[in-house]
Amino acid sequence: MGLPTTIAIDGPAGSGKSTLGSLLAKELGYLYFDTGVMYRAVTLAALKHGLEIPDETAVGDLAYKIRIDVQPPSVDDGRDYDVLLDGEDVTWEIRKDEVNAHVSPVSTYAAVREAMTSQQRRIAQENKVVMVGRDIGTVVMPEADLKIYLDADVEVRAHRRYQEMVERGDKAEFEAVLRSLKNRDNIDSNREIAPLKPADDAHVIIADCLGIRQVLDQVRELIKNV
Repeated sequence: MGLPTTIAIDGPAGSGKSTLGSLLAKELGYLYFDTGVMYRAVTLAALKHGLEIPDETAVGDLAYKIRIDVQPPSVDDGRDYDVLLDGEDVTWEIRKDEVNAHVSPVSTYAAVREAMTSQQRRIAQENKVVMVGRDIGTVVMPEADLKIYLDADVEVRAHRRYQEMVERGDKAEFEAVLRSLKNRDNIDSNREIAPLKPADDAHVIIADCLGIRQVLDQVRELIKNV
């Protein structure tokens, strides 16, 4: 059999799914697509339009009107992909502090999630893709050729994220990182719309004691058997 053309990678925050997705996409020559950028782009659009972020109806209406595209990187500046908002390159703009401060509530809005799911499916239909998120195998691409759910104990994930922050020179406190991840896990797992959970046919990989290269090796074996 040939290679899977659609690969879904889900998992909680800090599990390493983005790193895995990026490495795997580069190895296969596929589009790497972290769906979190969609919600960041909606948040940026709402801010640009002067909307009140708590106004769920207005933000949801806007989400249906904008077009977001994710494409292979066109600039060698460290990006994994281009993010286009109505044709404008916003790859780095969506990482600004103002977006960081507002993206969490936007990502929970029902209309926003519905609108973004439609756009995510469009992009998946146009590309061979490794798509990373929290509801890819269950909602966005339930027919994906290969589904992976990458998980690890919350303390392990917190330690890894803390170490990454320290290595970047960021100010970090382990307990604060741990609290943040536990809170995100609670929100993601208990939200009414598209809660975080493995798809019934997902291959679950527990990465507590595995480095990213070991995880990648496991995924390579899964790909051989698709």
